[in-house]
Amino acid sequence: MLWCTVALVRAAFEASVTIRRAVADDAAPIVSVLATIVAERVHSAIDRAWTVEQERTYLASLSPREVVHIAIDGPSGIVGLQMLDRWSAVLESTAHVGQVGTFVLPAWRGRGVGRDLWEATAGFAREAGYRKLVVQVRGSNARAQSFYRRLGFADCGRLSRQVMIDGRYDDEVLMEVFLI
Repeated sequence: MLWCTVALVRAAFEASVTIRRAVADDAAPIVSVLATIVAERVHSAIDRAWTVEQERTYLASLSPREVVHIAIDGPSGIVGLQMLDRWSAVLESTAHVGQVGTFVLPAWRGRGVGRDLWEATAGFAREAGYRKLVVQVRGSNARAQSFYRRLGFADCGRLSRQVMIDGRYDDEVLMEVFLI
């Protein structure tokens, strides 16, 4: 009986969002999500959100092997996004490696949005020929590190004092997952 209650509470708490590929017209709400996360100053190495025009240009510049997936809640609009870029656009020797970044609005964290984004991104990555994905997570962001570990990522390195925001250093933890 307790299990059923817990399952019902979890189901009620989890988000019901639609995941789709971002298009240029999504630039403004994407910038809004990123600006919210940047303002927190603790979850990302990004220290400022791009302008809407910069975001629109970025979305238009993505190669067929790169994607930004967005999570949309009908009334709320975009509540999260996940980017997949090539590790290096110029080195064919690393063409099998992609880099991931996940950004979810505070009210939507812990509700399955990141997992839903990951399912779309991982499927896309496999179809695009990636064999390995890498993420860099702030050393102080234990919740994000735990999230990525649950997805199968493993720690593979640490960059000391890699990020400086508001005069404070933070490390970045390198994590990787192999898709095949």
